Amino acid sequence: MQEKIKAFKVAFPYTLPVMTGYLFLGMAFGILLNSKGYHFGWAILMSVFIYAGSMQYVAINLLTIAFNPLNAFIMTLMVNARHLFYGLSLLGKFGESGRKKPYLMFGLTDETFSILCASNPPPGVDRGWFMFFITVLNHSYWIIACALGGILGSLVSFNTRGIDFVMTALFVVIFLEQWKSQKQHAPALIGIGASVLSLLVFGPANFIIPSMILIILVFTLLRRPLENLTSLETTDKLEEVG
Repeated sequence: MQEKIKAFKVAFPYTLPVMTGYLFLGMAFGILLNSKGYHFGWAILMSVFIYAGSMQYVAINLLTIAFNPLNAFIMTLMVNARHLFYGLSLLGKFGESGRKKPYLMFGLTDETFSILCASNPPPGVDRGWFMFFITVLNHSYWIIACALGGILGSLVSFNTRGIDFVMTALFVVIFLEQWKSQKQHAPALIGIGASVLSLLVFGPANFIIPSMILIILVFTLLRRPLENLTSLETTDKLEEVG
């Protein structure tokens, strides 16, 4: 029990920025869902079992049109394809988490991924519990915020035009934070280049999956040079600390 409490205390401060962001993003989702005539209970259920901010926003539109399972599957794949990269890059860390691994995989969002990549627990703190509490705290913030948005939407009338742009703004902020926290920008530049090229070739409606495939191919071909760059960055950080 002591190690869990210790891990919780260490993990909590890392999640405070996410709590602030999720408060607005989740409330915006709850308000939008309520504007389509859905009770706030649906916002809670979607947040518990789907827990994918961008896909939950897309799901609002899917709920208002004729049900098409194939279209829903393809749309989900396109929107959340980036999680393939998240999972691959965290296989090593998640391998140490034991029975917590399934939930860590389920709860991996953009914000949680960013924290797990940029931070490590101090000596004496169990890494598995540290990652677990970061994940469960972020998940809890999202559920609460979505519920508040649904309740608020049922009590007050809102003009919801443009409110879904908050997800785009969040992704831009996450990218900028990752850019600032890393000295080597080659992976980010590869992702931008592949996405722009796919956008020009396939168009706005179909570029996401081709860009993901192109990024995987480029990363596979350039694996050794990129690993060398990462090793150099790690060495520089150790020298700075020393």
